[in-house]
Amino acid sequence: MSSDQSETTDAPIQANPVAVVRDVGHLSQEFMREVGSLFWFIAQTASESFDNIRRGRTPFRASSFFRYSERAGVGSVPLVGLVSFFLGLTMALLTGYQLQRFGTERLVPGLVAISFTRELGPLLTGIMLAARIGASFTAELGTMEVNEEVEAIEAMGIPPLRFLVAPRMVALFALMPCLSTVSSIAAIFASSLISRIYFNIAFVYFIDLVKDALLIRDIVTGVLKSFLFGFLISAIACYRGLSVKGGAEGVGIATTSSVVTAITTVIGFDTLFNIVYIVFFP
Repeated sequence: MSSDQSETTDAPIQANPVAVVRDVGHLSQEFMREVGSLFWFIAQTASESFDNIRRGRTPFRASSFFRYSERAGVGSVPLVGLVSFFLGLTMALLTGYQLQRFGTERLVPGLVAISFTRELGPLLTGIMLAARIGASFTAELGTMEVNEEVEAIEAMGIPPLRFLVAPRMVALFALMPCLSTVSSIAAIFASSLISRIYFNIAFVYFIDLVKDALLIRDIVTGVLKSFLFGFLISAIACYRGLSVKGGAEGVGIATTSSVVTAITTVIGFDTLFNIVYIVFFP
């Protein structure tokens, strides 16, 4: 290799500061535009729903609400329960063996109960629902948007957000705490099995340890997080679905974007929630 080639290879890449600032500004602008559009989407959906309520009508059909509730709630119970059960087994086993070295394995029940009730239960449930239900909502609404069915509904004088979005959002918002509870119960039950088999903690004593460690504020925190995550997942999924452009390929891109955005948002808001909670309610 010649000296000229060596100097060319080793030379650092010169970055244009103006271009970097311009790209950062462009990304920030796109991010703020997406956030603003999402807030407008939520506000418009609520406005259409409350406008129908003021007229003395139901905001959406009860059959639609129960159909989506069955899909989001009952249909997700096996997945949420199974994943949480195995994770509870693993967590109890690994933490128990570490605590057993110090003779404090009796802390396992409280550790698992608090972790899942306050943090892991809502977070895991949110991630699983974003992948399972959020993707489904985005694909359905995206297909309707591509096939111009949404425009046909609007041409019939039916507000599309109230008719298509509101029942999905309310169903996921209402069912999320129930699924989070299922997750916590499955994990605690799994940890009770591990505690009985490997650490000789009787089931009755296990329940007493859980009750002593678990506080009302832990349960309330988990429920509040569940409501927040259900609302965010449903809003993002429906927004991405009705923003589809480009045919079948656009539906696939929107579905992927919906899952990634929802999971990232859930984790981000979970972190923000924990920071605010610890600072203001220590």
